[in-house]
Amino acid sequence: MKLTLKISSLGLLILFALFAFSKPETTSVKCMVQLVNYTGEGAYIITSLINPEGEYEKTLYVQGKDTEWYSDITEWWQFYGKHRPDIDAISGETIAGGERSIIVLQIPTEKIDQGYSIRFETSVEDQAYHIKDVQFELTSQNIKSKVEGNGFIRYVRMMPQ
Repeated sequence: MKLTLKISSLGLLILFALFAFSKPETTSVKCMVQLVNYTGEGAYIITSLINPEGEYEKTLYVQGKDTEWYSDITEWWQFYGKHRPDIDAISGETIAGGERSIIVLQIPTEKIDQGYSIRFETSVEDQAYHIKDVQFELTSQNIKSKVEGNGFIRYVRMMPQ
């Protein structure tokens, strides 16, 4: 009886460890961001996962490494600035007017087709800030599409890998 109890306890402990320390499954999506032609500094672009209530859930990618300017991206900063998780692994350089950038987003698979959205915010020094330059519902169909922008982004093209 004691041996069975010890084996069962050990089995539960192993299962707990496997689930507690495993990362949630993600879907890799290649994303090309094409900017409109404009003059001036490079654009800071924040790509976020937005929950069904319209609130920030997670920062997926940041284009712009100079943290001094993050607070100018006011909506995102209200979310990110409170927690300040390390985003070095998901950040890259700004891109200038007319340029394009290809990034890979790691999207939590369980969030697809569940009412979540992807938002691209843009900000350019001494010009403008676009909270929803591009925003679309996170569906299986939309992660295979092209979405037009409303500000500095001409379009975003998504392609699952």
